[in-house]
Amino acid sequence: MKKKILAIDDEESICLLYEEEFKDEGYDVITARTGKEAIELFEKEKPDLVILDINMPEMTGIEILRILKEKSPKTPVIMSTAYSHYKQDFTVWAADAYIIKSPDLTELKQKVKELLPT
Repeated sequence: MKKKILAIDDEESICLLYEEEFKDEGYDVITARTGKEAIELFEKEKPDLVILDINMPEMTGIEILRILKEKSPKTPVIMSTAYSHYKQDFTVWAADAYIIKSPDLTELKQKVKELLPT
């Protein structure tokens, strides 16, 4: 059975990139562009791993992280952001990994493999 990834990012291009790249890696990928949509999909789809942007409108990635970890503490969450200063923020420490966004997805793919062993 394929592992399922929920990618949460308000930028459509990022969601499409993750969807394409991780499907090529053999994962099922679902995407959400808002916090509300992300929480609904998380509850419905029960993903094996979440990739979560921090800077999002309406509800921040940090708020979403807290809700997801309350619902399923064992589901790995990778925080993905363009801003490195968040790594020092204790509120993201509940995440299982922290990645700086890059067009090169090598580091992100490696973290996904580490957190979702086959």
